[in-house]
Amino acid sequence: MSDLLKTMTLSSSGMQAQASRLRHVSENIANSDTPGYRRKTISFEEIAGKSAAAGGVQIGAVQLDKTELQRVYDPSHPLADVSGHYEGSNVELIVEVADAREAQRSYEANLKMFDQARQMSSALLDLLRR
Repeated sequence: MSDLLKTMTLSSSGMQAQASRLRHVSENIANSDTPGYRRKTISFEEIAGKSAAAGGVQIGAVQLDKTELQRVYDPSHPLADVSGHYEGSNVELIVEVADAREAQRSYEANLKMFDQARQMSSALLDLLRR
């Protein structure tokens, strides 16, 4: 039974990580038109040690994308310099949509694994009651 509980712990850590990833992707999409906004990315790290969550994933530090900010020409914009340019964001909507879809699929896979382990432990308890 402990293997089933460990499976549920591992899959729940995966769901939490992917939910956090989706939150950052949605922040990036919401701020794609914000001048000077840099895309946020997160990394995942394996949980080490002998705890119940060992082997699961946890969220690493939030990183800002260091790619060049887009230069936008709009002399009427309040942030425009003397040449009429201002710095836009470095968010690419296609990349963000692809990341959101990948995070969603990974979340769903972890959810299915969690549900399968839950059903198996429930079936085991039913067998033990007889």
